[in-house]
Amino acid sequence: MSSTGTPVQNRQLAMIGLLAMAVMAPVTLPVPILRELVGVRFEVSEFLTSLFMSVNMIGAAIAAPLTGVLADRIGRRRPLVIGALLVDAILFLILTADLPFELFLLVRFFEGAAHIFALSLILSIAASLGDADSRGKTMGITGAGMMLGVAFGAPIGGFLGRVDAMQPLFAGSMLLAAAAVFAFRALPDPTNTEERPRVREILRIAKGNPDVIAPLVFAFTDRFTVGFYTTTFSLFASGLHGASPPRVGLWITAFMLPFALLSFPFGMLAERTSKTALLCGGSVVYGLLTASLGFWPTELLGPGMAIIGLFAAIMFVPSMLMTTDLTPPEIRSTALGAFNTAGSLGFILGPITGGLVTEFVAASYGAARGYQAAFGVAGGAEILCAIIALPLLLRLRRAGRTT
Repeated sequence: MSSTGTPVQNRQLAMIGLLAMAVMAPVTLPVPILRELVGVRFEVSEFLTSLFMSVNMIGAAIAAPLTGVLADRIGRRRPLVIGALLVDAILFLILTADLPFELFLLVRFFEGAAHIFALSLILSIAASLGDADSRGKTMGITGAGMMLGVAFGAPIGGFLGRVDAMQPLFAGSMLLAAAAVFAFRALPDPTNTEERPRVREILRIAKGNPDVIAPLVFAFTDRFTVGFYTTTFSLFASGLHGASPPRVGLWITAFMLPFALLSFPFGMLAERTSKTALLCGGSVVYGLLTASLGFWPTELLGPGMAIIGLFAAIMFVPSMLMTTDLTPPEIRSTALGAFNTAGSLGFILGPITGGLVTEFVAASYGAARGYQAAFGVAGGAEILCAIIALPLLLRLRRAGRTT
């Protein structure tokens, strides 16, 4: 699919990449100290501890499609990004207050909504820069920035949380406030002058493009498995392998760093080769490695997580690019909002499923078997997604809708 787009400059790409990194770092700042931040602090079970990550994504899943429709209707996105980042910073700070557990989760719900509001609009701006031929470069840099933020957040959170579990939340609040200032000064707002469609028209066009469900299924499944890495893995590493918060952070970074650094080259590769092959082939290998994770000895977790991160990078940008391939330009924000909604739904179910499977199996067979079963479910879901989606993707490829 072609699009004229706004002429893109390297400086604009760098600014968006840096902003994406700053926005995503707070996502993993609390992950290495999840047990201390939630489980120990509120004296709740492993399943309820996992809800800290899931309830955030419930808020995100509700807000993401509304964000896309609003941006496509209004046409101005930069002021909305700035406002959402400021709200997110405030809510991150409130999480450090002495709150009942139920209110703590409610604040986390709204924090997730504010975060995805800002992120969806940043992705929308990135997708609007440049034409179809340069979109792999644009989305690759944006995706790399996002994953670098996630990668750097984990070790920083582990380091800050060694003494005080509240410090990662304070750091996240300050970083989001700084991101709002940066967005005000540096974030471009595409200067498209075409008439913006009404909400009814957006929904009509979206309904007429059902093939976009293919990359959305991958977005759901990929985030479903990542939910295991940000929640179940943290509890698995600290509880079963006795890892300290800094070490948990380093292991998660070993997963996220190659994910981040390779997002850009795989985004470029996706423009020159088959997105279908990257998505399905990467998913199968990634699924097999994830399913086996619970059986690995402690000394293999670091290098093994790096290998898993490599295969995660193969799928990430191609799925975003396929979303833009399959939707008209006038509803691209809506489509990317749906992409984030699908991912958020996966992230909701990932930690919940990990917690439920772990507790259920562990009750009869012990903690080790519980974690092995949980990662088996995650990896199996990824493989099943590739098998189910492959016929549809091959049909779309033959029709010239994608590659």
